[in-house]
Amino acid sequence: MLANLENLFELDEIEIGLYRGKSWDLGYRALYGGQVLGQSVMAAYKSVPDNRKIHSFHSYFLLPGDASLPVVYEVENVRDGRSFSARRVKAIQKGRTIFYMTASFQLPEEGLTHQFVDVPDMPPPDSIDKDIRFYDTHFEQLSSRMQAALPFHRPIDIRSVNHSHAFNAEKREPKRQLWLKGTDSLPQDTALNQASLSYASDYHFLSTALQAHGLSAQDKSLRLATIDHAMWFHAEFKFDDWLMYEMESPFSGNGRALVQGKIFNKHGKLVASSVQEGLLRQIK
Repeated sequence: MLANLENLFELDEIEIGLYRGKSWDLGYRALYGGQVLGQSVMAAYKSVPDNRKIHSFHSYFLLPGDASLPVVYEVENVRDGRSFSARRVKAIQKGRTIFYMTASFQLPEEGLTHQFVDVPDMPPPDSIDKDIRFYDTHFEQLSSRMQAALPFHRPIDIRSVNHSHAFNAEKREPKRQLWLKGTDSLPQDTALNQASLSYASDYHFLSTALQAHGLSAQDKSLRLATIDHAMWFHAEFKFDDWLMYEMESPFSGNGRALVQGKIFNKHGKLVASSVQEGLLRQIK
């Protein structure tokens, strides 16, 4: 299988409103949640007029997905108004609903605009090592499954600020900054670029909360799983150009953790926001 984003988001149409997407095994315990996010965005786009763009989605992960199987997406046309369209997307494996998304599309329009947010002061991406080099350097120490999964991590170039901290279990501020972009050139296609960012938005997100507790995502005593994930798209962007992703976790408790993200282009313009709540349990 060719591991590039365009290939991942090419969905097969089974019937009107019914699509099938291939799966990538990233070496995790279950199907990577970002894949279902991105493919659901693409499925929803297939049911709206070309001039409408997704501005937000809200989703729930209901069951763990199986990375060895494709995912079927059922799209429901909820409403088409003069300016907005609403769609529901159900992701299905083995006859069971594993994920649910509600997405809203808008006909682009001019209006009042402002940006009131602190732009991260981050070193240039070229001055930061690629995250994946850590795994390349320690390739022989990886499990055979993770070794086989590495090609499916390469379509996205992720470069974490304070990279050495990303793999160390030490107590620190629950905040993370990284640069990311697609490694392959992408066409000027809003749907594909938004699906790609949705896919990437789940990388390192929930694990940001672990930094407040000095724990690593590899800790076998932990049970981590995404419960819900929401995104808002504010401006156009190209995913094959550098984006700044700033994440922080304001709260954890009751077996859950909340994380929030802001995504900027390289010029400091806020292009998207993300929020996720996830299961965070430590089994003694």
